[in-house]
Amino acid sequence: MDRGESVVRVRGARRAVVAFATALALALVATSGPVGEAPAGATRTPQPLPAPANLAPFGARYPGGLGIYRPVGRRVDGHPALYVTWLRLPGRPSNVAAVAWMDTRLLRAQLYSGSLSPGGLFWHHTAPVTPGAARTLVAAFNGGFLMKDAHGGYLAEGHLVAPLVRGAASLVIYRNGSVNVGAWGVDVGMTPRVVAVRQNLTLLVENARPVPGLVANDVSRWGSSLNNVVDTPRSGLGITKDGALVYVEGPMNIVQLASVLVRAGAVRAMALDMNPFWTIFAYYSPASPTGLAAPGNGHRLNSTMVQSPDRFFQASYSRDFVTMSAAG
Repeated sequence: MDRGESVVRVRGARRAVVAFATALALALVATSGPVGEAPAGATRTPQPLPAPANLAPFGARYPGGLGIYRPVGRRVDGHPALYVTWLRLPGRPSNVAAVAWMDTRLLRAQLYSGSLSPGGLFWHHTAPVTPGAARTLVAAFNGGFLMKDAHGGYLAEGHLVAPLVRGAASLVIYRNGSVNVGAWGVDVGMTPRVVAVRQNLTLLVENARPVPGLVANDVSRWGSSLNNVVDTPRSGLGITKDGALVYVEGPMNIVQLASVLVRAGAVRAMALDMNPFWTIFAYYSPASPTGLAAPGNGHRLNSTMVQSPDRFFQASYSRDFVTMSAAG
C-alpha cells in the first residue's frame, strides 16, 4: 500500500466515525422527549401508580365522603385505573366539583376528532366508539373549544388542522398512548413519537399554582359563558408530578377550577370545554373484564352533567374527545 492510498483510507475511516457519531447524537436527541414520555421502543407494562391521596375539602369538612377517592370503572389486569371524588367549592358550598384521577401507567389515551371540532370528514378515530375500542374503554371526556376560540393548534392522525402555537396549553399524546400536559415549546414539544396535540388557550395551572391574573367573574378571557353565567359548568385537565391525569368538572368560576386542579395535585393544567352542552366525563363498568363499554354500563362523573355516557357512542357527535383505555 502506498502512502496516498493509506491517507485515503484514514480519511475515509475518520468520515465514517464522524458520520456514526452524528447519527448517534441525532438518535439521542430524537429519543429524549418531554417529561412524561416513555423512551423510544419502551414497553408499557401495567404497573400501577400509587393510589391517589384523599383530598382535603375546602374549609370545613363536609359529610358524605367528599374528598375521599374511590375506585370506579373497568379494572386493568385486576388493578383500579380510575378513582373519583368530589369537593364542595370554596365560597359556594352548594356547588360540587367532581375529580377523576387516571392512572397513565394502566391507561392509554386516544384523541378522537369530529367533523365540527376540529373539522374534516377524514378521521379514522371519530364518534361513535367502535365495538373493538369499547372492549378496552375505561373512560372518555370532552375536548376543548371550537378551533376559532381555542387560540391554538390541532394535530391528529397525521393531519395538522391548525398550526401549533408556542406557549399554548397542550394535551400531547404519544405513539404508545402515554400523555402529557404543558406549554408547547416549553414543557412539551414535537418528537417523532408525538401522534396528537390538542391546544386550548394557555396554561391554567403552572408549577402547581394557578396562573396569575385569574378573575373570578370572568366570562370571556377563559371562554365565553352561556348567558354570562359565571358559575357555568367548566372542565379542566392536569398532570400530576408522578404522571397521573386529573380531570375536574363542575359549575364554577375559573378561579375555582384552577384551585380544584391544584388541590387534585396538578402541576400543570389546562382549561377544556365549558357550558352545559359540552362538559362530559363518563366511565364504564362492563360486567366482565373484557366486556364492551356501552351507554348502559356508563356513569356520569358529576350528577349535574347535562350530557350522558351515550354521548361518545352517538354517530352524530361532531366534537373532539379523549378516550382512556386499558393499556396493553
